[in-house]
Amino acid sequence: MNRQLTVGVSLLAALLLASGAFYLGRKTGQTIDASMAAAATPDGRKVLYWHDPMVPGPRFDKPGKSPFMDMQLVPVYADSATGAAGDAGVKISPAAQQNLGIRYAKVRRTDASSSFEAIGSVQFDERLNAAVQTRVAGYVERLSVRAPMERVRKGQALATLFAPDWLGPQNEWLALRRAGVSPDLVAAARDRMRALSIPAELIRRSEETGTAQARYVLTAPVDGVVAELGVREGVAVTPGMTLFRIAGLQKVWAVAEIPEAQALGLARGQKAKAVLQADASQSFDGALDEILPEISTATRTLKARFEVDNTKGKLAPGMLLRLQVAGPASNRLVVPSEAVIRTGRRAVVIVRKADGAFEPRDVSPGADLGDDTEIVSGLSEGEQVVASGQFLIDSEARLRSALGNIAAPVAAPAASAPAPAVVTHQAEGKVESVAPDGITISHGPVASLQWPAMTMGFGKAAPSAFPEIKPGDPVRFEFREGGAMGYELVSIQRLQSGATK
Repeated sequence: MNRQLTVGVSLLAALLLASGAFYLGRKTGQTIDASMAAAATPDGRKVLYWHDPMVPGPRFDKPGKSPFMDMQLVPVYADSATGAAGDAGVKISPAAQQNLGIRYAKVRRTDASSSFEAIGSVQFDERLNAAVQTRVAGYVERLSVRAPMERVRKGQALATLFAPDWLGPQNEWLALRRAGVSPDLVAAARDRMRALSIPAELIRRSEETGTAQARYVLTAPVDGVVAELGVREGVAVTPGMTLFRIAGLQKVWAVAEIPEAQALGLARGQKAKAVLQADASQSFDGALDEILPEISTATRTLKARFEVDNTKGKLAPGMLLRLQVAGPASNRLVVPSEAVIRTGRRAVVIVRKADGAFEPRDVSPGADLGDDTEIVSGLSEGEQVVASGQFLIDSEARLRSALGNIAAPVAAPAASAPAPAVVTHQAEGKVESVAPDGITISHGPVASLQWPAMTMGFGKAAPSAFPEIKPGDPVRFEFREGGAMGYELVSIQRLQSGATK
């Protein structure tokens, strides 16, 4: 009976002691050491360090309140459920992945063509232009088309001309026919009229009527519009003078400015679809006719001329067309465009490895294929990449110092560029523990950073740095921002016992 009473009293005392310690810790905010925290963990998990999730760089060897935020420090366990970091990447539990909304996509091959859009301005196809001239001196007696840009049809009357110089040769030819002279002389006179460009229709009318004809009608040689009107009614004309210029509208040109990088991949005859900018429901077939050998040094663009079908006559010069140019199809390695993170100097994707860890991978992106992006190098078919949630994984990776900042530049600045000044801070304190990757120090306030007194870990540039420093040493040290732990020691020296402020 006495033995049972003794055991009961002992258990009650232990419970009261534990409750008092817990209450005292909560009331005073005092920290306990890492060994006590590990022992207090119900499942026996080992605490590596404590940190502030909002400022993941600094590490602390004791729990307590964060010096940066109004919150308690969070422990990081050796077998943390959110993953363990290593040289191979960062691991995240399936539950955490679901909470982060991470989606994956496979690197795949597909037959695709690189396409792009450009805005083109409609112009006349100058190869369809036809000039209407006169080869004799005369007068414009009647003008049938009186304004530029009027539509005309092939064979339509444009103007009536009077050419008095044609009367003499015709009268001579008619007199020889009536005189019954040698057929050779009559044929020679007829050839002379042809040489003077007297129209065959005019000669036929002269032969039928027996009277010389000096009036003839100029007609449109093609369908189109009068792009140029060079005469007015009653004016005199001279041989070789262009009276009308007819522009054909069966086909038109769409001239667009194409970026230099895209223009190099174009080939003559490449198909294009032209959509009216003012009405997307109207589209026309087209093809690349010519890349003009002229580049704009200001915009680095080349002018490309597309031939567009206009048999319906709905296109007019000055209209805007949205040209959809499709390149030749080829088998390409692609990933979703949202999976590629472009930092300005690099293109990075987050790859999910076979063991479930994540790692960043530099890639060389190719053509933009709409929702997909071509990958020229850096990935293999069948690999899994993160399509969404990359920056959440990057934050986790930075927290564990596994991947670093994926937006960091690839190479160091050139040797000729001046190195930025390194800002350092000084403090004094006591060494709590020494590890290959850093030293944990309980230090006083740091005025340059407005830090209160605290205990935190500082990284080392190399595992062999500061070999003389031991736990318990009072030290004066200098540190800078950076390194795997957020802050890295620049120098540290032991002080005589009692010298620490």
